[in-house]
Amino acid sequence: MPSLHSTSSTIIFLYALVLAYAFAASASNFYQDFDITWGDGRANILNNGDLFTLSLDKASGSGFLSKNEYLFANIDMQIKLVPGNSAGTVTAYYLSSKGSNWDEIDFEFLGNLSGDPYILHTNVFSQGKGNREQQFYLWFDPTADFHTYSILWNPQRIIFSVDGTPIREFKNMESEGVAFPNYQPMRIYSSLWNADDWATRGGLVKTDWSQAPFTASYRNFNANTCDPYGSSSSSSCSSNSGSSNAWYYTQELDSSNQGKLNWVQKNYMIYNYCTDTKRFPQGFPTECQAS
Repeated sequence: MPSLHSTSSTIIFLYALVLAYAFAASASNFYQDFDITWGDGRANILNNGDLFTLSLDKASGSGFLSKNEYLFANIDMQIKLVPGNSAGTVTAYYLSSKGSNWDEIDFEFLGNLSGDPYILHTNVFSQGKGNREQQFYLWFDPTADFHTYSILWNPQRIIFSVDGTPIREFKNMESEGVAFPNYQPMRIYSSLWNADDWATRGGLVKTDWSQAPFTASYRNFNANTCDPYGSSSSSSCSSNSGSSNAWYYTQELDSSNQGKLNWVQKNYMIYNYCTDTKRFPQGFPTECQAS
């Protein structure tokens, strides 16, 4: 006959398992976190809310947005991009506010011909001003499996990461006159759409509609976020995965992550507005001169 102690321990263990499952389910439940915004049946939530798919055909693309808006966030999304000949297509995943002086933090994945690499396009808008493009190749095939794309946005900086590896950092330099997105709440958006007028080789390669429908898949959304209508400190921040709010206080990349950032930018960056002398003949923007 089992002892009372062993029985109690078993009950506690099973209860912990139930709680852990509940947290995991809530962390990736697309029914709970997102709304389909367009696509007329081309956007679908599947597997009891664990999987989201967006599709594109010649008639239309599709998209979704978060039910909630955030003022500062640390978000992860696993995405499997359109496979095969994806030329002309763009899969966008970004944070954005509303209005003419909007803020925006962008991941855009520019499709390509079969065998040619995707281009990961990043940008930061603050108070309606963007033109801060950095582009990268990836060090893996983003269509073969899911990979994690993350945005850390706190009062000090914005960090773009891929599978936990930082690829870009945009620091708060308001003291130097550079606008920073720190007061407009933003929602998460994603869309799959046709952009063959510019997306692949400047528009030279068009979308091959015989390959349609094109489909991108999403899973395992996780968010540490701050309530835009709460207090102005981390006390208004919460997590749907049980983690701490340390991300809110991130001041600098540690030496390991700084090394990873340098490695990516040395080996995989293919465009940086901060080195484009033809675009800025009179001198680079302030944030470039300081970096």
